[in-house]
Amino acid sequence: MAVARGSGFASGGWPLVMVVGGALLSGGGVAAQQPVLTLAEAFARADGGAYANRIAAGEARAQSADELRTLRGILPTLRVESGYARTTDPIGTFGTTLRQRAITAEDFDPARLNYPEARTNYLGGIVLEQPLVNADAWLGRRAAAHATSAREAAAVWTSLDTRVAVTRAYYGAVLAAELVRTLETGLAAAQGHVRQAAAMAEQGMVTRSDALLAQVKAGEVETQLIEARGAASMARLQLAVLAGAPGDTAFALPVALPSSGRIATLDTLMRQLASSPAAAGSSASVAGRADVRAAEAGLAAARADVRRARSLWLPRLNAMARYDWNSVDAPFDGRENWSVGVVASWTPFAGASQLAELRGTGGRAAIARAQAEAARAQAELDVAAQANAWTVALERLRIADEAVEQSVEAHRIVTRKYEGGLAAVVELLGASAAETEARLRQAQARYEAIVRTAERLQSLGLDPAHLAGWAAES
Repeated sequence: MAVARGSGFASGGWPLVMVVGGALLSGGGVAAQQPVLTLAEAFARADGGAYANRIAAGEARAQSADELRTLRGILPTLRVESGYARTTDPIGTFGTTLRQRAITAEDFDPARLNYPEARTNYLGGIVLEQPLVNADAWLGRRAAAHATSAREAAAVWTSLDTRVAVTRAYYGAVLAAELVRTLETGLAAAQGHVRQAAAMAEQGMVTRSDALLAQVKAGEVETQLIEARGAASMARLQLAVLAGAPGDTAFALPVALPSSGRIATLDTLMRQLASSPAAAGSSASVAGRADVRAAEAGLAAARADVRRARSLWLPRLNAMARYDWNSVDAPFDGRENWSVGVVASWTPFAGASQLAELRGTGGRAAIARAQAEAARAQAELDVAAQANAWTVALERLRIADEAVEQSVEAHRIVTRKYEGGLAAVVELLGASAAETEARLRQAQARYEAIVRTAERLQSLGLDPAHLAGWAAES
């Protein structure tokens, strides 16, 4: 893209880069016609489309499958069998004939017993197997249930993480656009000073160096503006990627961040939410956080798995019932046979596998215990850190508001002095730059206050989606 150099002006008084960049940001007039994307809608997009959310949900479903798999040692199994065999084995042929209820006196002839003719058999069977006492299956199911709870809690925490990230990206995109407009205003002011300095230089009221310095400062602001426009474009793309739709950037955003006065109401919102029993800010309250619940459920799963490993030394008891059909003509033909039974088994020693299983589960339990303790300690630290960061953000915003008021007044005073020949152009340009910088810092402070609120809500185990209602009223 061609960019005007020198003074940075197009023939109409506006820099060419501003005209072209503005067209790009507005999508050629298309994006401006789109409905404004609200924070609630951004949350909804990310809830179902964000990559991290989808991965976490898939992991939870996969873990729930492991829980179902443990039912193999608890629920009955019904199996249907069918087969075909033809044999001349003496025992096989006699047994097959007997199963087919076709034995005659001639079959007991020693010659036929020793050298039977080939015998055909079609087999049909229905088998029911019922586990009765398998302690490892029941304890394994309990461990899997705790593991599923851990995955589900981790998925909830991931969704809260995503909502914080959406808040950061959503208002980051709004901030980027606001910074562009602030720099556009600053550039217009700098260009005005350039024209003023040039006119005064022609009249001999100031030196040519004043006009050159003004052009240098205007070029610096223009450079910042170009960077800001690129950042604004990337911010929109980042929001789209976060929602799991990187190709969908044709959405409109609010024209500006909420005002400082509106952001001040976040203090009331936080007091209301933080006063709830689930977010009292005490050490006990962190147990309600999804990440802590995930770690605690992981510890419960590890402990249950240790008990499962120990139960491998216990006897097993299983029952069986079956119907069989044997025929020379077709499967499931002929008269049926039935069998029922109970089998008890005990494996007091299976090499080193049981010892290895017990040692492995013990090690995993020790890891899970440390992870649970670390999660709780980190959560308590996070609560304190986010509370401090949120307080600092609000105070920084208050200071930034005052700085804007002071810089605006200082710029006005210096402008009057410069027009009266009582101030150098360097002082005027410095006052103009200070006002622009103060406005940029104020916008950044407003953004930080909102993001810190979302992070503090998450630290208390609360949903950052509470901000959606607040944003709708802004």
